[in-house]
This record gives sequence, C-alpha cells and structure tokens, in this order.
Amino acid sequence: MGKRTWRDLSSGRRRTVIALGAVQVAMAAAAWADLAKRAPSEVTASKPVWAAIIAVNFVGPLAYLRWGRREWETARP
Repeated sequence: MGKRTWRDLSSGRRRTVIALGAVQVAMAAAAWADLAKRAPSEVTASKPVWAAIIAVNFVGPLAYLRWGRREWETARP
C-alpha cells in the first residue's frame, strides 16, 4: 500500500483529521496560555522546558496539565 494523500481520504476522514487537529491546537493553546500566566515557582520544571513539551502532539498538553502545575501537589489532602 502506497503513501496516502489528502485527496485519497474520504470526506468523513478529512473531517476527522481536521477535528482532531483543531482539538490538538486548542489543547496546546490552552496549556501555553496557562503556562504564560503562571509564575516560575508554580510549575514543576522550567517554563521553557514545559513550552517545548506542550508542542508534542496530544501528549504534551495533557502532561503539562497533569504534572506541570504545582496546584496538583497542593490540592491533595
């Protein structure tokens, strides 16, 4: 099977790719906005490191939102 191009995809698959891309960009934008407003003491690693991690597909924003913010550590009983 050869490499698929955009034209080879059905309209339903094209819509799915566009929707997933939009979700990924929205998650990254939300994570970067959150990172920008926080003080360096409120994140678990340096801000430039987290900014680079956020750029990694779906994994980066989810990792930042789960482990990058110090509020998770202080919110637990």
